[in-house]
Amino acid sequence: MLAEFFQALQRDIYTAFGAEEPKACFLPDSWQREGLGQGVSMVLEGGAVLEKAGVNYSEVKGASLPSSATTKRPELAATPFAATGVSVVIHPQNPYVPTSHFNVRLIEVGPVWWVGGGFDLTPYYAFEEDCQLWHQLAKAACDPFDPQFYARFKKDCDAYFYLKHRKEARGIGGIFFDDLTELPREKALQFLRSVTDAYIQAYTRIIARRKNIAYGERERHFQAFRRGRYVEFNLIYDRGTLFGLQSGGRAESILMSLPPLVEWHYQDPVVSGSPEAELAERFLVPRDWV
Repeated sequence: MLAEFFQALQRDIYTAFGAEEPKACFLPDSWQREGLGQGVSMVLEGGAVLEKAGVNYSEVKGASLPSSATTKRPELAATPFAATGVSVVIHPQNPYVPTSHFNVRLIEVGPVWWVGGGFDLTPYYAFEEDCQLWHQLAKAACDPFDPQFYARFKKDCDAYFYLKHRKEARGIGGIFFDDLTELPREKALQFLRSVTDAYIQAYTRIIARRKNIAYGERERHFQAFRRGRYVEFNLIYDRGTLFGLQSGGRAESILMSLPPLVEWHYQDPVVSGSPEAELAERFLVPRDWV
């Protein structure tokens, strides 16, 4: 039943976003590693709207929980585990459409279990109304389960998606929750479904708003420069990436989150007062969007 639940989430996500893409389609890539797990990566590359997108389902297991998952539970470090979940990263072609990230998961360690996940938005040229919509729907997904969830998970998201070495946020946040155990199991799965539906609704609406805005080389270069920050976070801090690699997961599926084109500059190319500077000055700071 658990596998079918997460596979249904995966199917709903790639179906919704595949409908936005006129040029390419999501292709399935099934994988299996004896004794470690299995999954299906749905990957789209070279689209007119979605430059690269991955919607991955995986179920992995191991003899001991990876260190990336035992920060709050050191007593479980040597315990066999099973983890089932869906992870999504979408890098659009148009710099006016933000990158989005989503994941939900359930981890079982003996009789102990918890859920985690959330979604966050990484714009390049940001719009107030998009940020507001993103957070309004995040709150709407949380409120039926606990009116305190949104404020709590927004704060955790702002703290988590932060590049300490750059002293800047990765994007405008969203919600992020980990080690969530206070809901009964069935209610916890309903919450993951609610989060999934909110993510699909919010991001498809933002894509529709921005995918036809004209852009040029200037915007593409800035997008590639900001994608460098995305790569830095995923390879240095992201717990999902670390968990996947530490648990012996499939590298191709884990690293599908990385963008196809990216730039690093020794000197910051952003000019003060420019449209590109507005991102850091107005949007990459914690704000109350609701």
